[in-house]
Amino acid sequence: MPDPNTILSTVSMLNALAGGLFLLTAFSLVAIRQVLTCLRVYIFQSVLLALSALFLGYQYASIHLLVVAAITLAIKSLLIPWLLRRTVSQEIYARREISQVLNIPASLLIAVAIAIFSYFIATPLLSAVGGTFEKINLPIGMAGLFLGAYTITVRREAVPQLIGILAMENGAFFAGISIAPGLPLIAELAAAFDVLIIALVMGLLTRKIHERVGTTAVGDMTALREE
Repeated sequence: MPDPNTILSTVSMLNALAGGLFLLTAFSLVAIRQVLTCLRVYIFQSVLLALSALFLGYQYASIHLLVVAAITLAIKSLLIPWLLRRTVSQEIYARREISQVLNIPASLLIAVAIAIFSYFIATPLLSAVGGTFEKINLPIGMAGLFLGAYTITVRREAVPQLIGILAMENGAFFAGISIAPGLPLIAELAAAFDVLIIALVMGLLTRKIHERVGTTAVGDMTALREE
């Protein structure tokens, strides 16, 4: 019969691996300049979030977290990307997204500084929670949250900014499932469907703007005036 301590150690290592890859996807969203690739990175990030929820659900024997893992996989990894592909013009995905405030090396340096800053912010909280999984998920989730916010500020295209918003939610969720594993399932469902509605509305809005104006560059749209 497998040793429970060995199983716990293995699950913890798998969660740490998922967390490390999750952080890499947050950096990738800062560096990648092609819209379709950004969407694929978001899908992979959402799969990692679902895996972490699965590992924590096993650790805490929480049916809520297991259901959350399934909902995350279905909505964030499958349904939201499908909606964005259906609602946003294919021209946006076909071309390179080159409109960015800073170049990639400068953006990555700032992103590293943000990640280090996130770990410093999370340190006082880690002393309060103290669990193995919390020490992994909390700082990485906060880094994902801040890097998602930075992605929004550094991008000038509407779709990558929307992916940045979704990545922020993923980061907050990655931290939240570790510090509040007993959160009622209805709250998790409400958050998931809120994100789904946001993605649907923003996708439709982006498509209409692109059809009318011919661009989704946020800076260009600020110059529009009503006739």
